[in-house]
Amino acid sequence: MADTGLLESLLRLLEKVDGGTDSQDVAADLGVDHQVIVGAVKSLQALGEVISTEQKSSKHWELTGEGREIAEQGSHEARVFNAIPDEGLPQNELMKMPSGKVGFSKAMSNKWIRLDKAHEGGPRVFKTVETIEDTVRDKLQLVQKGQSAKLEDKEKNELKKRKLLSEVTVKSYWITKGSSFSTTITKQETELTPEMIASGSWKEKNFKPYNFEAMGVAPDCGHLHPLMKVRTQFRQIFLEMGFTEMPTNNFIESSFWNFDSLFQPQQHPARDQHDTFFISDPALAHEFPQDYMERVKKVHSEGGYGSQGYKYDWKIEEAQKNLLRTHTTAVSARMLYKLAQQKFTPVKYFSIDRVFRNETLDATHLAEFHQIEGVVADYGLTLGNLMGVLHQFFTKLGITKLRFKPAYNPYTEPSMEVFSYHEGLKKWVEVGNSGVFRPEMLLPMGLPEGVSVIAWGLSLERPTMIKYGINNIRELVGHKVNLQMVYDSPIFQKPPKNKTEEASN
Repeated sequence: MADTGLLESLLRLLEKVDGGTDSQDVAADLGVDHQVIVGAVKSLQALGEVISTEQKSSKHWELTGEGREIAEQGSHEARVFNAIPDEGLPQNELMKMPSGKVGFSKAMSNKWIRLDKAHEGGPRVFKTVETIEDTVRDKLQLVQKGQSAKLEDKEKNELKKRKLLSEVTVKSYWITKGSSFSTTITKQETELTPEMIASGSWKEKNFKPYNFEAMGVAPDCGHLHPLMKVRTQFRQIFLEMGFTEMPTNNFIESSFWNFDSLFQPQQHPARDQHDTFFISDPALAHEFPQDYMERVKKVHSEGGYGSQGYKYDWKIEEAQKNLLRTHTTAVSARMLYKLAQQKFTPVKYFSIDRVFRNETLDATHLAEFHQIEGVVADYGLTLGNLMGVLHQFFTKLGITKLRFKPAYNPYTEPSMEVFSYHEGLKKWVEVGNSGVFRPEMLLPMGLPEGVSVIAWGLSLERPTMIKYGINNIRELVGHKVNLQMVYDSPIFQKPPKNKTEEASN
């Protein structure tokens, strides 16, 4: 509510007038801003029938910032005229003045000055009249005094065109006395208490009318899952960076695309039953690009493309086994093969979707989680490009302290683990893995020899990502979240990796 003193001053002013008064006149009489009076009127309306109001709209002319400057210091053309001495002024010096360009043009149009282009010292500006009348300033000063009615419409529009005037619509109130008019403010009661009923004092109290149209407190309702909220933010970051989303709707994948196409050997520990969910029905896949499969088989068993391969007996029966995909890199392999079948153009792909591992469930492991993956294919990409993209990507997440550590992956060389400094834990935490796809993976697909592919991946549920999402959880759920309790939970305590996990990474 507005200040009680202001409200009573408004009411005393209203008492002295016959009929009513306009809120703009009240603002002028009391020497306050009109919006303050509008607030006071609304406060009085809330008190009941103290006043009656009718909203009005009116238009008036108002000086712009530049218009107020001219009303005070003179028009640009007048300032240019006054700056020119009797012996003239070089045009280049005149143009350096703050009002030079606009003032020169207007003064020339008014024939107050002339330009001597043939002057021996270069173009020079001279006065053509002794004195001038600054009509622009005079007109603006009339508007400033509230006498815009003395100007013709043509003059106003000309000043408006020069952005010195603007037409403003003002909403005001016509205020009259209400049926319960009084010059003193009596606080209205908002609650009927048991004490009022017992004593009978409620009969003398002035109660505020109950607003049956007021909105009640919004009931709690469903929210986006915090993980999906953060996923949406990751997706938006990739789109801002110009990436295209890959189709990831095939949870069931063949071992060929999940492992073999990535130059991951068939005896790799990650392909064992205790690490991967194999499908019993249908157990085998049968449709593969035959030429491509032969090239994959050769690079595994015999080598090629500058590699000696793994030197083992590659079996199609292993490649045919269906499984729940263990990473979305299988989707990246499909997309890169598809890219190789057409004229190559640089691409940037990303995916965020579920993957599955045959893990023992505990505080740090689930059988299902979300993998985030980014892939960039172009000529001549290096490890430096990968680091640059990673810095850009993680900076958009609010993660700026990064470190890189050499690592091993079957299908990338060189490979790097990405670490971020965790402000909550006060230590460096691994947030992802990255690398440059090996030629043994890319060249059998048919990609040109000069093309490099950089890639990185991380889990949506990673510890640092959980900390990043806590602020969103607070916003979504509307409750306080104890961050220290989250930091102390087992999910933040990174367990030592066993050999199988190291090999599968």
